[in-house]
Amino acid sequence: MSHAQQLMRARYGSDDVPAPAAWSPLIEQLLAHRSVRAYLPDPVGDDALAAIIAAAQSASSSSNLQAWSVVAVRDPARRAALAECAGGQAHVREAPLQLVWLADLARLRRLAEQAGRPAEALDYLEMFLVGVIDAALAAQNAVAAAESLGLGTVYIGGMRNQPEQVAELLRLPAGVVAVFGLCVGTPDPAQPAAVKPRPPQAVVLHHETYALEPQDEGIAAYNAAMARFYAEQQMNVHGSWAVHSAKRIAGPQTLSGRDRLVEALHARGFKLK
Repeated sequence: MSHAQQLMRARYGSDDVPAPAAWSPLIEQLLAHRSVRAYLPDPVGDDALAAIIAAAQSASSSSNLQAWSVVAVRDPARRAALAECAGGQAHVREAPLQLVWLADLARLRRLAEQAGRPAEALDYLEMFLVGVIDAALAAQNAVAAAESLGLGTVYIGGMRNQPEQVAELLRLPAGVVAVFGLCVGTPDPAQPAAVKPRPPQAVVLHHETYALEPQDEGIAAYNAAMARFYAEQQMNVHGSWAVHSAKRIAGPQTLSGRDRLVEALHARGFKLK
């Protein structure tokens, strides 16, 4: 079995997915991505951080507004406090570097004020989405860059659990909010992370128009692939991927405090008209 086929097998959890004829070293790296939650204490140096941020800044930005920022957190006490905000996740505390990605409209408002121009558009949902999307695009470039340097990463959506507390810890002004965190560090070889399978392409790829019902066959296959993954990784997951996903969307009580996100965003200066 070729290396490309091995990567495809791991990514889709199936022996039946052929490696595409189109291939490149970048695709190979991206297919090997995995979420790392166990790190060595080795610090992430300034040179590595500078390279990662340069890659992040090379991502696309809507209208070149650059409506994002990132806070690099190395201080152990601050990382520990962020870990508690994120639901007590140990890897947030233990990873030597936490990058907190921000939707940042404060910089644009300040630019408008300095130029003596109005900034009413910043009060609309569209501009908040621009900040979120800009941050996400930049962060994914950062992940690819970090992995190319031999580092591991995992996203931390739990930074949205307590937006006000995170803002206080990072001294964020109004108009800036943490979208997610990102642990960065050298993976601990004693606790290797596995590649988590993804659904068949037929579930997510649509041609010309969208169709929901034809996805059922692919989702059934994915349930089976994830069942094998759960068993191999000795994960205590009850029910199929579909059942697990349904549990996560059952109601506001499953959102880990994020059911009040609109309220928190209003408090942070986002009017979201």
